[in-house]
Amino acid sequence: MIKAIFFCAFDIKEGPKVLHQVPADSIVPSSTSTQIPLFHFPSLPKYIIPRPEFCSRLITFCTPTHRILSYPVCLPSPSYPRNAYTFSIALVLDVSTPFASYATVTLKLASLLRTLEEQSRFLSRDTSAPNSGKIYALCEILLEDLNNYCESMIPIDDSNTLNIKLFPTYPPPPPLCPYHVPLSTVRLDSLTDPNWDLTMLGVLPHIDGINSVKQISLLADADYKLVRKAIEHLLYYGCLLLLDIFSFSAIYAPTAELASFVEDMEMQAECARYVALPVESHVEGSKRHVIDGSQLVELYLSLKQGQNVKVFYIEHAEKMEKIDVRRFITFGVIKGFLYRVHKYAIATSQTSRRKRDPKTRVKQKKASSIAVETGTDEVDSDLAELERFLDGTHCFDEICTELMINEQELMVRLKAIGDVQIICR
Repeated sequence: MIKAIFFCAFDIKEGPKVLHQVPADSIVPSSTSTQIPLFHFPSLPKYIIPRPEFCSRLITFCTPTHRILSYPVCLPSPSYPRNAYTFSIALVLDVSTPFASYATVTLKLASLLRTLEEQSRFLSRDTSAPNSGKIYALCEILLEDLNNYCESMIPIDDSNTLNIKLFPTYPPPPPLCPYHVPLSTVRLDSLTDPNWDLTMLGVLPHIDGINSVKQISLLADADYKLVRKAIEHLLYYGCLLLLDIFSFSAIYAPTAELASFVEDMEMQAECARYVALPVESHVEGSKRHVIDGSQLVELYLSLKQGQNVKVFYIEHAEKMEKIDVRRFITFGVIKGFLYRVHKYAIATSQTSRRKRDPKTRVKQKKASSIAVETGTDEVDSDLAELERFLDGTHCFDEICTELMINEQELMVRLKAIGDVQIICR
């Protein structure tokens, strides 16, 4: 939110002087005002109206409580006193306010005022009293419109109009890994346009909450780096959430946030609508089964450490008969009352990595669909490639995605390596 806007110019007698300020007395109070200014202006003129070398560039500086964005402009001409006219338009924000979008506003506003001055001496010929006239009205309307509507359109004269829009600043997206699974939070097909980037158009059909980023790049037949950029773009604007790869061998456990789900009847109803299977699966648009909220609570409470989804599903097969197990898990992860327990592999010693048992080689060779005739060189290269992930910092999802294998085959390769410990956390 903008706290104040002020217009400052260099006076040949007084030096840098605030001519217009909105709200009134917020920067330089009048002699009769009792209002406390936002900051001590007499200590800052050299930053508002600097030397000509520092003009025509954005200047931002902070006081203990506020941030000032200014864009000083120096227009040399023999028609001005001292052969130059120097002015600056400045915005005042809270020191903690993200200012990237406001910097653009400052630049555009200064550019417009410079053009008006070069065309018609709009600024230097303004003889209105301080806090009155066209420049003051411009600052006043701009402050009100940007704070209330985040955009403004102000006609200046017959040939000039100020159009400014504040675009929201989002935090940077979370780190994106090849094994992450993007899930859309909006209808992406309703946002698409034929003029969109070709990679983006190829990626969107494969974002279904099941495919990982690496799988999407393969399905879209596009370079992984380009696919990653496209997905990061959607993440930045809040169109996607990131999930883990769903598998029945995965382990999920509840968090303390499950208490809010137990007490929130509306969330239980939302969950029931999301996870219920259709009555007739082969009929599109078929009604869905009715799921009781208490039943969902009981099922979520049954998830625990050391129990994978497969065991959980078998134990509660009767209650899960009308529930989509993938959606059941996904809903808990999205709402934050379920977390994934990842598996990590650690080789206990350097020597154990080098051991090779001929029997385990044959087993690993069969699991990898490698012909026996090719010998053990290819098997050894696969195991050597796997060894770089055995430092306890790479989860099974990452390893399987990088090596393009499933968890069952990964376990066979780990047994072939030798003494490897599996840690769940």
